Amino acid sequence: MAQLISNMCSIQPVVPESYILPPERRPGQLVVHPCKTIPVIDLDGDQNELVQEIIKASQEYGFFQLINHGVSEELMKDVLVVAKEFFDLPAEEKQRFFSEDPKQTCRMKTSIDFAREKVHFWRDSLRHPCHPLEEHIQQWPENPARYREVFGQYSVEVRNLSLRILDLVCEGLVLEPGYFGGELSWGQKMSVNHYPRCPDPTLVLGLPKHRDAYLITLLNQGDVPGLQVLKDEQWVAVEPLPHAFVVNINHMLQIISNGKLKSADHRVVPSSNVARTTIASFIRPSSDVVVQPATSLVSESNPPLYKSFTFGDFIGSYMKDTLEGIDPLERFMIRP
Repeated sequence: MAQLISNMCSIQPVVPESYILPPERRPGQLVVHPCKTIPVIDLDGDQNELVQEIIKASQEYGFFQLINHGVSEELMKDVLVVAKEFFDLPAEEKQRFFSEDPKQTCRMKTSIDFAREKVHFWRDSLRHPCHPLEEHIQQWPENPARYREVFGQYSVEVRNLSLRILDLVCEGLVLEPGYFGGELSWGQKMSVNHYPRCPDPTLVLGLPKHRDAYLITLLNQGDVPGLQVLKDEQWVAVEPLPHAFVVNINHMLQIISNGKLKSADHRVVPSSNVARTTIASFIRPSSDVVVQPATSLVSESNPPLYKSFTFGDFIGSYMKDTLEGIDPLERFMIRP
């Protein structure tokens, strides 16, 4: 049976063997080149310039950091405080939410797919749906006492911000207004992540190389580094900026844009000095919605790169492909 790494790490002087990666998959030493910094976009800027900057960053990096976005600094800090309080709870309290059943809506898990993966990853997470809020909030933890109140307010504000970004993407791709509304942005999932201090971070990963499955991700990473993005075959650290969200393009946006926007590989490296707690918010389509390249973005000279499929079909194979090192988009690509 899986055991939460946050319950183990305080008594672990060395990394358990089941978490040690093969040498070729270990993090190694990261070299950050000054010319390869993740773009920083000011949401309070000129609308036309803002649209161009978002599209450019989404094409070249698949990632950008967002400042002056309208979510208060106090709320961004408060939600991280409550998240840390949750992970500091006694083991038996957290264990109440633990489940290896992916159909469990609000569940605590460790690593990614503990039962099936060959090597485990140095992360615990609490995952739950957030939208519509009134349908899901009663399933969330009541301890810490402020969890539902703070995460409820935060999830609403982050969803609204995510939809605003999607509207700007829509404008930049010259799609019809509201293209990403309705079933394409039907759901919102929150992943509250905790990466405990690690005895030897050179041997493990908090999360392996992967790309997100949904439409768009907004990450509140606080002030502790650890996120790395693959750019030009080199890992680049995404250094935390005060009061900033890290935004990344997901697989569904890459498909809808017919490959114009890129979902980028990223991973998480833990630290031996300090634990890292982050909160990722994903905007996701409904399982039944058909995803395909937007009609206005394909033509005889620019044919579709991807087949039509339901999001449920995609997500059913996504995790298995990711753990096996297979590009989840491969099976949905149109071959010449």
